Amino acid sequence: MQQGEVNIEQAAEKLRLLPYENLEFARVDHQRYLSRGFPEVIYCPGKTAEQVVAIFGRLAATGGTVLATRAEPAVFEAVKAAHPAAEYHQTARAIVLRGESEPERIGCIAVASAGTADMPVAEEAALTAELLGSRVERIFDVGVAGIHRLFDNWDKLNQARVIVVVAGMEGALASVVGGLATCPVIAVPTSVGYGANFGGLAPLLTMLNSCATGVAVVNIDNGYGAGHIAAMINRVGEGAVK
Repeated sequence: MQQGEVNIEQAAEKLRLLPYENLEFARVDHQRYLSRGFPEVIYCPGKTAEQVVAIFGRLAATGGTVLATRAEPAVFEAVKAAHPAAEYHQTARAIVLRGESEPERIGCIAVASAGTADMPVAEEAALTAELLGSRVERIFDVGVAGIHRLFDNWDKLNQARVIVVVAGMEGALASVVGGLATCPVIAVPTSVGYGANFGGLAPLLTMLNSCATGVAVVNIDNGYGAGHIAAMINRVGEGAVK
């Protein structure tokens, strides 16, 4: 139904971008927002700074929030030159350009890391969940080597609708939290650890083999994936998704 909110030329331009835009080296998926509720996210490793800037620009043209993950400072400088409002979240290694409107933050997601060295992955998860409209409680360095630190923060964890647990080394924190929590737990193994960590394989297997119910596992260092899933669960709990 015609409502007069956009003219014919503006409507044609919006339709031109669906379902994707071919940049030859990348096909920018503009329909991702319609199908998933958030635009396509740029994974920076393996792309040149020029490619990231080009993709970033096409996503920004739609007016929505743009997120680029695993971005080095040099890539951010290139993006910022083209988009001065872009932000660099150093710990998460992420570039964010906030959209014309941001969703109201709802519910509560707790993001807990076993150690300080796990914070980059944990912060990637937390930032992602916030951009997707969730309130986030960060609880860092509460690993099983000093389990009292976890128990001292249990009231915060117990208020969450979903908990993201980020851990390297042997990855035991996810099982401990899963055994106590009454909400879903998303476990994120990290590549942090000595040789027998095998680049994150050891905590991945520990988490996959957890006997605690309600624990799901994403891939090694996949903070973005965990944050996205957590935000979707949080929205369901809020009643925003039926």
